[in-house]
Amino acid sequence: MLSRQFVRENAEMVREAIEQKGVTGVDLDEILRIDAEWRELKAEGDDLRHQRNEVSSEIGEYKREGEEEKAQDAIERSSELKAELQRVEDRADELEAKLEARLLEIPNVPHESVPVGEGEDDNVERYREGFDDLRTLPEDVVPHYELGERLDILDFERGAKVSGGGFQFVKGEGARLEYALIQFMLDVHREQEYIDVFPPLPVNSESMRGTGQLPKFAEDAYRIEARQDDEYDDDDLWLLPTAEVPVTNMYRDEILLDDDLPIKHQAFSPNFRREAGEHGTETRGYVRVHQFNKVELVNFVRPENSYERLEGLLSEAEEVLDRLDLPYRVLDMCTGDMGFTQAKKYDIEVWAPGDDMDDGPEEGGRWLEVSSISNFEDFQARRAGIHYRPERHESAEYLHTLNGSGVAVPRVMVAIMEYYQNDDGTITVPEPLRPYMGGQEVIEGHEPVGESAVGEGDGDD
Repeated sequence: MLSRQFVRENAEMVREAIEQKGVTGVDLDEILRIDAEWRELKAEGDDLRHQRNEVSSEIGEYKREGEEEKAQDAIERSSELKAELQRVEDRADELEAKLEARLLEIPNVPHESVPVGEGEDDNVERYREGFDDLRTLPEDVVPHYELGERLDILDFERGAKVSGGGFQFVKGEGARLEYALIQFMLDVHREQEYIDVFPPLPVNSESMRGTGQLPKFAEDAYRIEARQDDEYDDDDLWLLPTAEVPVTNMYRDEILLDDDLPIKHQAFSPNFRREAGEHGTETRGYVRVHQFNKVELVNFVRPENSYERLEGLLSEAEEVLDRLDLPYRVLDMCTGDMGFTQAKKYDIEVWAPGDDMDDGPEEGGRWLEVSSISNFEDFQARRAGIHYRPERHESAEYLHTLNGSGVAVPRVMVAIMEYYQNDDGTITVPEPLRPYMGGQEVIEGHEPVGESAVGEGDGDD
C-alpha cells in the first residue's frame, strides 16, 4: 500500500496511477477528505490532552492551597475534557480504520520508466531469443491439447469429471515430463543461490492482504470452509493463488538486518485460481487452468538495489528457457496491463507454434506468458509490515520486494509439446530434461484405457 503521507503529498500522481491502471471504485477525494478530518481530530485530541494536563495541575494546586471550590470546578472541567477527548479519539479511531481500508484499494504508482498505455497492445517488446536457429517443425504442428489426448498424457475429460472444468489429469510420460521440469527449474535456481522453501498451501486473509490479493482479487481465489455441526464456518484460509503469498509473508511484521539482505527464496507449489480467461482457444487445454504448478522466485532487497535486482531476476528466469532452447520474448509492460501491485513488470512469453493465433510471431503460433518479473518497491512491505534496519542503531525502514515465476510449468509443457513435436506425432525430450527422465529421449505415449478407447467393431458383442 501507499503511505497516507505519500497519497496526501502526491495526490495528482496517485490519481494518475489509478487512471492509468484502470482501477475503478476508488474515490481519492473521499480518501483525502477522511485523512484531513483525521488529522484535524488528532490535532484537536492533542490540544484537549494538553488542556487536561493543565487542569490536573490546577487541581493539585487548589487542593494544596485549600481552595476546595476552585478545585471542584477544575475537577468538573477535567471530566468534561475527558469526555470530549474520548469522543474525539473514538471518531479518530473510526476514521483511521476507514482510511486504512480505503488505502488498500489504491494501486501502486508505476515507475517513471514504465510505458504509458491502456492494454496489451501498448506493451513494448524488448527483445526475442531463440528465433535465429529454430528446429525443423512438422508441416502441420498439432495443438498440444489434441496431441496430449492422442498420446494419452493429458486427460481433460476425466479431470473435469473429478473436479470440474479447468482441472485435468497429467498422465504417464506427461507426468514424468512435468516432474522433470520442476526438478530442473529448482536445480537451475539453486545454482543462482536461491534458498529453497516449501510453503504451506493454505494462507490466511492477512497474508493475502499483505501481498495485495485482498481485497482486490478475492473473486479469483479459492476460499476454504470448515464444516462443523452441519454448518460451514469460515476458517479464514485460502488456497494459495501463488507461492508469492506465503513466501513474502514469511517475514510479515518482522525487522530484518542489513546483513540478511538480499534474501532470495524459491518455492515450488501447486497454485489455485478461479480465473477462466476468454472463451475459445485460450481456455482449451493446459494454458489457462484452475490448478497449475509453478516455481516462484521471491527477493527481499534494500530499496536502492531493487531495480538492479529486477534485471537480475529477469535473467534468472530466462535461464530456464535458454537452457531448454525454447524461443521466447520479453515485454516491458505498460501501465494499463501491469497489475495492481507492481511498480514495474516484465513479462516473458514463450512461443508455442501449435495454434495460429492473431498475436503470434511471423512464424505463426502464439505467445504464452510463462513469467511476470515484478518490482513492488515498498508496496507489499508496507502492507505486510516487513522492515529492515540499515544499521543496528538506526530506525527500521521498509525494504523492497520482487518476485517472478521461474517459471509456470504448464505453459512450458505446452511449448515443449508443440515446439519439440516430430512428424510421427512423438515429442523429443529436451536434452537438459533427459537426466530427470532416466535418459528418455522421446515421448511416444501409451494406449488409452476404458471402453471409450475401444475402436468401432472391436468391443464385446
